[in-house]
Amino acid sequence: MTTVAKSLLLTAVSLSGLMSPVLAQESLVASAAAAPPDSNTAAPSPAASQAPTNALEAGEIIVTANKREQKLNDVGLTITAISGQQLAERRITSLQDVATAVPGLTFASSTQNTPIFTLRGVGFNEAALGVYPAVSVYMDQAPLNFPVMASHSAYDLERIEALKGPQGTLFGQNATGGAINYIAAKPTDIFTAGGDVGVARFNDLTGNAYISGPLADGLSGRIAVTGERSEDWQKSYTRDDTLGKTRYIAGRLLLNWQATESLRFSFNANGWVDHSDPQAMQYIAFFPAKPAAAPVPALAAVPFSPQRPRAADWSTGAWSTGADRPFSRRKFGQVSLRLDYDLANNVTLTSLTSYNTFNQKQATDGDGIALVAYDLGINDGKLHSFNQEVRLTNSGRSRFRWVIGGNYEKSRAIENQVLNYVNSTNNIPENMFIYQSGNNTDQRIQNFAAFGNVEFDLTRKLTIKGGLRYTNARNHANLCGYDVGDGHVNSLFTFLGGLLSGSPVVPLTAGQCYTLKPDSIPEYTPFTRVLHERNVSWRGGLDYKIAPGYLLYANVSRGYKAGSFPTVAAGTENQLQPVTQESVTSYEAGFKFTMLDRKLQFDGAGFYYDYKDKQVRGKVLDPIFGILDTLVNVPKSRIYGAETNVTLTPSRGVTLSAGVTYLKSKTLDYTGVNILGKTQSFRGALLPFTPEWTYSFNADYRMPLSNGGTASVGATFTGRSSETAAFYGETLTLADVPGGKTAPGANRPYFIDGYATLDLRAGYELPGGRWHVQIWGKNVTNKYYWTNVIPATDVAGRYAGRPATYGVTFGFKM
Repeated sequence: MTTVAKSLLLTAVSLSGLMSPVLAQESLVASAAAAPPDSNTAAPSPAASQAPTNALEAGEIIVTANKREQKLNDVGLTITAISGQQLAERRITSLQDVATAVPGLTFASSTQNTPIFTLRGVGFNEAALGVYPAVSVYMDQAPLNFPVMASHSAYDLERIEALKGPQGTLFGQNATGGAINYIAAKPTDIFTAGGDVGVARFNDLTGNAYISGPLADGLSGRIAVTGERSEDWQKSYTRDDTLGKTRYIAGRLLLNWQATESLRFSFNANGWVDHSDPQAMQYIAFFPAKPAAAPVPALAAVPFSPQRPRAADWSTGAWSTGADRPFSRRKFGQVSLRLDYDLANNVTLTSLTSYNTFNQKQATDGDGIALVAYDLGINDGKLHSFNQEVRLTNSGRSRFRWVIGGNYEKSRAIENQVLNYVNSTNNIPENMFIYQSGNNTDQRIQNFAAFGNVEFDLTRKLTIKGGLRYTNARNHANLCGYDVGDGHVNSLFTFLGGLLSGSPVVPLTAGQCYTLKPDSIPEYTPFTRVLHERNVSWRGGLDYKIAPGYLLYANVSRGYKAGSFPTVAAGTENQLQPVTQESVTSYEAGFKFTMLDRKLQFDGAGFYYDYKDKQVRGKVLDPIFGILDTLVNVPKSRIYGAETNVTLTPSRGVTLSAGVTYLKSKTLDYTGVNILGKTQSFRGALLPFTPEWTYSFNADYRMPLSNGGTASVGATFTGRSSETAAFYGETLTLADVPGGKTAPGANRPYFIDGYATLDLRAGYELPGGRWHVQIWGKNVTNKYYWTNVIPATDVAGRYAGRPATYGVTFGFKM
């Protein structure tokens, strides 16, 4: 083993020890389990350019939006590119941080601790593990197929690319909203190393380290590790108790091998272990799911949460697992291998193979109270995805540029849930005192696709472009609701089957599945269905270069998102029906101007989305169990808007940037059941999670000092206008609900107020740049805001944003 290779391993182990010896050991085990001998991964070629560290040189940022390396200003798409230096300086480490840095992108927490992304109003507000997002995420072009897989990817990166609008032709289905590409920092041809350690509020300790360099002739490698350990940040408002610790560690190994002059391999193995607490909610509304049932005095008497960032509440000692509080144990691993072989006539063959594995054991509180009204005592799951892409690409220097290829995906999503509702209005004599139920979801997914994309320079200034992708998707689902073991659910469904059908039925027994079929007879076998869908995504457009640095573009495109099955505790088979695929047809025109001797970068775009069969988590009104969850398609809706991004360098060392997105959404055709169990038309309603305005303003100043060092200061101001967590959330109240009530100031409980946060930072870099220190603060005004409101059985709760945090970071590089 070479000296550099030994140093790589020592650095990884030493930082792991800093975070937690237990997590370090589990991380090594998880990495080994996630890397079977036949698994491979994806990564760009060794010659991939580093993103410029000066954010002002926007015209030199290299992106891979068209699956080839191009200058950002030569690509006729709306793209937000965030450099590695910006990520580090602004402490962008989480999925929520990424959302604040990309205008038009919103992040929402969920009761199952699964992130929900919405880009320009296109998203899927479903919290289950095994559902595809509407905004696809990739690591070096290798797909992170399900949202939770991207939880800890934002470290040691060259940049993040956010591609807006449907990306179905090159990035496949499930990119109706766009695609987010994490581009890892690549191995270097010379030895380099660096890292940082930070301390912050809530006894927060963070660490990052990397080491990179040549290992042998033609072979270079890079290891990067990151981790965080902090104490609880949430406080119970009913007792002396806290929640919200952070415990995770992540690592990445990259190897680039130039086998011959024309053959290159890139290997990427990355993974993480996360033992952080799921966030608890703030209880803000009470509405009995079965108003006619006998009241539950203890539930009606629970006090509402104070509306402060840290206030929350959660159940203790009532989990099926025996835990005394919500918890989460998650592991993820990905391996990928990319092969690039230069054929004759400037054509490159690329093979990209990846395998992802994820495992979860957790219990979450879904109601924001100390009682057990809607808690997942067990929320376990596994995800596995194998992905293979093969493509041919010609030279980017040609007048006629093309890409042609195919994809194959095989995924499996398994989830087991036990829902506890001891204190809900369903635990009543009429329902035989049911208080818990379980459900298993097992989805086996296969996708085949073929795609092609072309660009042709009609003249030196005018380029025509187009693309097609055919996708054949099959999802085989096996869904089973079951009695957890107390016998109450089996007794109830046996009784209901006999009562509703008018004839005796065979009693349900332990281990059998339950649902009521359309004829009201209990179904004793799993609900098994196959969802088979086909689609053709396409795009076409024109790019016109007015002059060097001045680009106009116009695009028309259509993308699809695959359908999926719900993960719910169902009473009838109707609840288990899948949502079918949705489509977005986009019309967009924009510009990218580089002016004032490259001191000003000015981009803008306007767009209109024709949104059909939008997938949402909706409600049904069950005569036995009241208001229940299901998945529904919204037949027709539309979104239009505009956005602009400006970066200015008025003088040496000063960088000013701003990004603003305007959205206007509207439901055109949809009649369904609202959160309160009433059937109504939603025509004219805003789509959930579509704030009219999102914006970000950033200022940085770097000042050389007489001793050769550099001082820096910076500020970031981000915000968004109000939005809703449900259809008609801007007007929905509990005024007419028997027994309904809300917290003071929350009379519209499903309305999310607009907010803005301010981050500040100041730093000093020693001469030569080998050491630096930064003092920073996030949400320094301690703004109280929330990102989601969840309706559960009988109650509703908010997910509040983090309070003010502040700290200091020490770093070095070699």
